[in-house]
Amino acid sequence: MNEERKLKLAKINLMRSPKFALLSGILMVGKTKLVDNLPVPARTNGRDEEYDRAFIAELNVNELAFVIAHEGAHKMYRQLTTWRKLYEEDKNLANMACDYVVNQMLIDTDPQNSVITMPTYKKGPMRGQPMGLVDPRFRGMNTKQVFDILKKEQQEGGGGGGGVDEHDWDGAQDMTEEEKEQLAKDVDQAIRQGVAEQKRVGKGNGHLDRELKDLLEPKVDWREVLRDFVKSICSGRDKSSWRKPNRRFLALGTDTYMPSLISEQVGHMVIAIDTSGSIGGDDIRDFLTEVKGIADEVKPKQVDLLYWDTQVASHEQYNESSVASIVTSTKPRGGGGTAPSCITKYLSNKVIKPECVVVLTDGYVGDDWGGSWPAPVLWAIVGGADVVATTGKTIRVQ
Repeated sequence: MNEERKLKLAKINLMRSPKFALLSGILMVGKTKLVDNLPVPARTNGRDEEYDRAFIAELNVNELAFVIAHEGAHKMYRQLTTWRKLYEEDKNLANMACDYVVNQMLIDTDPQNSVITMPTYKKGPMRGQPMGLVDPRFRGMNTKQVFDILKKEQQEGGGGGGGVDEHDWDGAQDMTEEEKEQLAKDVDQAIRQGVAEQKRVGKGNGHLDRELKDLLEPKVDWREVLRDFVKSICSGRDKSSWRKPNRRFLALGTDTYMPSLISEQVGHMVIAIDTSGSIGGDDIRDFLTEVKGIADEVKPKQVDLLYWDTQVASHEQYNESSVASIVTSTKPRGGGGTAPSCITKYLSNKVIKPECVVVLTDGYVGDDWGGSWPAPVLWAIVGGADVVATTGKTIRVQ
C-alpha cells in the first residue's frame, strides 16, 4: 500500500469511528501534505499538516491514525495560538505540555487500540519504546497546568522528553490576521460539529476535558466586565437626570417632578495586584492600562494601588489628576507567597474605606479569599487556575 493510500485509509478509519466523532470536523480543517525528506516525522502549524513519506512507510494504519489524530488534536485545542506565551517562556516545556495533554486524551479515547496505536521506535536503542509522551497524572489538565508542573520539576532537577511531531509555532505566528481569524472560526465550528456528532453516535457523556471546555465557553471580554463593575459601584452624586424622576417628591402626592441624582464618578478605588511571582510585568502593565482607561471615564477622587504577596509590599496613592500617569510611574514590589487576607488586614489597619476593590491575582490562594471585605470586590484571575472566588465577583483575564 503506497503512502497516499495509507494516509487516506487512516483518516477514513478515524472519521468512521464513533470513538473519534469529536475529531470528525477537525480532520477536514487545513491542508494535508506528504513531504519527501521532511526533517521531522510530522508537524502542524495549527491549521495544516505535513507528514514525512519515509516515516509513514514504516507505520501500520493504526499507528498512522494515531499520528493524524495527534496533529488533529493540536489543531482542535488551538494550542499553537492559545499557548504562544508558554512557547516564548520555554519552547521545550511548551512542546512537552502540549503533547502530554493530546496523547492522554487519545489513549483514554481508545484504550483498546482498536483504531489508533501510539507508534514505537523501529530501530536503535529505543526500539519498541513508545514515541510519544504519556503520563496519567496529567489527565484532565490543560496545557498551562501541565507546563507549570514540568517547569517546577525542571527547577528541581527533572526534565527531558520528546515526541513524534514538531509544533510549528513560528508558522502559526506567521499567518496573517485574516488567516488567524478564519482559522479560529473554522476550528470553533469544527469542534461544535464534533461535539454534535459525538452526541449523535452516543459517545457524548456530557463531560469535556478542561482544555476543550475552555475553548467552548462563551468568551467574555474582561475589560468590559471590569468597566461595568467599577461604574456600577459609583456612589457619587455629581449629576442630575430627568430620565428617572425623584421618587421622594412623587411620594408626596404632588405634581412636582424633580430630577434624580446620578453619578459618573467613583469616589475611592483600591487596586490590589498580586506580585507573588506568577504574574508578569506585561500582565501588570496591560491591566493598569485598562485601569487608567476606566479612570479617564469615571474620574476617581482617589486610587490606592497595593502590591501584595503574603503582605502588602507597596502602597501607592493617586488622585484624579495623577492617575493618568499610573502605568509609567508605578513601581511593583513583592515576590513571595500568596495570601489575599493581607489586603483586608491592611485596609482595616490603615482605615481605608473604598467604594470598590479590584484584585488581580493568579488565583492560587488556597482557601484564603481575604475574609471580610470593606467594599464590593472583583477578582481578576490571570493564568490557568480553575477557581472562582468564594466572595465577590470573578472574571478571567487572558
